[in-house]
Amino acid sequence: MSAKKDRDPEIILRRPTPEDGVAINELVEKCKPLDENSVYCNLLQCSHFSETSSLAEIDGEVAGFVSGYTIPEDEESLFVWQVAVAPEARGLSLGKRMIFDILHRSSAKKVKYIKTTITPDNKASHGVFNSIAREMGADVDRDVLFDEEEHFDGQQNTEMLWNIGPFKRADIMSALTSAA
Repeated sequence: MSAKKDRDPEIILRRPTPEDGVAINELVEKCKPLDENSVYCNLLQCSHFSETSSLAEIDGEVAGFVSGYTIPEDEESLFVWQVAVAPEARGLSLGKRMIFDILHRSSAKKVKYIKTTITPDNKASHGVFNSIAREMGADVDRDVLFDEEEHFDGQQNTEMLWNIGPFKRADIMSALTSAA
């Protein structure tokens, strides 16, 4: 990503394809402390879940990826599984822009809530999702989903479930415009 300082970088947001799987895997490896998935998992995200995932390219190179899915028992909720932004692309609101890109799609027309899990120490993700909630005029509820001891046997931090919403389609359009 060699965006020249005298111009804005060309940012393209799009649905990922299976051809992006390896590049996404390499991106996530650069985004510590994100959990790394297998290339196979990334290929499934880029095929089975491409409609609820978004990829950001800057000047033709993969710079960001959001994976998500609508919850099978709750089609009004988009669960954001992972947000990865290349270190050199931070500060461009790519995470937020990719989430709004997903919400803007016709396949998300029933979505009124965003759900995700964030560890208590992940301040960057707290900032992204608090910003999304503000721009959407939505409430945020937080509760433990997976406990450090009970679910992870002390080997991983507690995952807090964030529930953002409800919001309306008009809120998505307004937020998408302001994030660009």
